[in-house]
Amino acid sequence: ETLKHIAEKGDMDVFTDPMCSPTGFPFKVLEIEGSLSDLEVYEARPRACSLGYLRDMYQREDGKLGFRCSSEPKEAYVKKGGEIEATVGRKCLCNALCANVGMPQVNKDYTEEMLITIGDDVNLSRKFLKKDENGDYSYGAKDVVDYLLSESKTRGLLKKENVNAFVKKE
Repeated sequence: ETLKHIAEKGDMDVFTDPMCSPTGFPFKVLEIEGSLSDLEVYEARPRACSLGYLRDMYQREDGKLGFRCSSEPKEAYVKKGGEIEATVGRKCLCNALCANVGMPQVNKDYTEEMLITIGDDVNLSRKFLKKDENGDYSYGAKDVVDYLLSESKTRGLLKKENVNAFVKKE
């Protein structure tokens, strides 16, 4: 659907979200209605950290190691010694990225929505999109590499002998 939108409906917006990652690292997020980039969808999501790939370690009161994630339920995070301010705007990237590839976390009340993380050049992909006989859009790595090489050749950045290093010899 995202590729179809890019190909047929025009430019998509990318927002550098400084808060979404539990790690504190800013992510470029594609703004798509119905995804976790949509404030209403995000706020309706029950906070959960069910995969835990981005959790932080901390020392519990008993001296043992514990794990916490700023995208887990706020009460649980604070109970583990985390600061409430660290939970603001945090999204569960682990669950969302799984949802992006068709493997969302599902419980009885909620199915995880996607959160597409992507670069500013998302709209550039229109240059290499191809529509198949079923009307579906796609492109592969070869399409992107061919485009990049053609741009480099046009700008005189690649010498002819270096270009051949990127081309598969048959």
